[in-house]
Amino acid sequence: MAERWLDIIGIGEDGLAGLSGAGRTALEQATVVFGGPRHLALAQAGARGQAWPQPFDLAPVLALRGRRVAVLASGDPFWFGAGGSLAAQLAPEEWTAHPAPSTFSLAAARLGWRLEGTACLGLHARPFAVARAHLHPGARLLCLLASAEAVGAFAQWLCAEGFGGSTLWVLQALGGPRERVRQTTAAGFDLAGIAAPVAVALEPAGAAGLPRTAGLPDAAFAHDGQITKSPMRALTLAALAPRPGELLWDVGAGSGSVAVEWCLAGGRACAVEQHAARAANVQANAGRFGVAEHLQVVHGRAPQALAGLAPAQAIFVGGGFDLALFEALRAASPAARLVANAVTLETEALLLQLQGSHGGALLRIDIAQAAPLGRLRGWAPSRPIVQWSVQL
Repeated sequence: MAERWLDIIGIGEDGLAGLSGAGRTALEQATVVFGGPRHLALAQAGARGQAWPQPFDLAPVLALRGRRVAVLASGDPFWFGAGGSLAAQLAPEEWTAHPAPSTFSLAAARLGWRLEGTACLGLHARPFAVARAHLHPGARLLCLLASAEAVGAFAQWLCAEGFGGSTLWVLQALGGPRERVRQTTAAGFDLAGIAAPVAVALEPAGAAGLPRTAGLPDAAFAHDGQITKSPMRALTLAALAPRPGELLWDVGAGSGSVAVEWCLAGGRACAVEQHAARAANVQANAGRFGVAEHLQVVHGRAPQALAGLAPAQAIFVGGGFDLALFEALRAASPAARLVANAVTLETEALLLQLQGSHGGALLRIDIAQAAPLGRLRGWAPSRPIVQWSVQL
């Protein structure tokens, strides 16, 4: 059994004064102390201090296995800190954690907010769009940001998204002698003298949030006309039945609208698209809705492009479905839920044949929309769609 050699120590802006007795002892006994320059200064690490490499890499810490090593993190090391990354590489008996209050806890304490009712986001190394799904009137968000410049950029982004009326609190150096809390709005942001570490709290206002149900407006997506239209997308996602953490293959993704909404429901997706311009649209839509870290874009033609992908729990094929693709999907993800939509008679005939031999549910979906008809109005039907849903 491995012996404990690593202490993961949460440190706040009050430095050594805020450490527990065990945390202070662990820091004193360490022969090497890793952390950012600010943390090393707060801990008075001196010659023992070693700054994290850029880009961030755990290898220097892991190379010292067996020596007494301390790693410094902001507040709670397991809330957007290095703790989770280190623990994933080590046996439980190799490390001990000494957490301090997180920035989220300190911010909630200053504002009087219920932390369990607040979205806590780490935007210091992620796109602002990650916050998009959390923006709606009545919500509260606490966001970690990387720098003073990022605060202004975040306010500008909120305005661009229609949330210029949001109330912002800029909270810097919480828990230490440089602590400062100021209130403004996104549209009226003009604060100067902001210094890291900094967080922004906000109460969104000025626009409606994203709906929680599937079927976002088509106009919200970048597309060239190749998109599963909103009503059909809602029915398709209902058939796919998204669950948190599950992986979807969106084969022939077009705009990636199905994959994006799958990710908004808590899943992960691989969008396979053979046309470069459409693959770029998928990437743009993933960024627009803040799900790029959960959506992999694969530029290529199925089934060849499926090689090497992790098995999926669900698969959607919106076009180009044939028997060869079906057999490839069965071989690659034999337990997945498959939903295939057909608009041509040839693909419809194949789905009828496959449903007869493999079971599943077969639906014919006819959708019509009201449209001008001379001086009056009438129904403008879309092409009927046949949808096959089956467990492979």
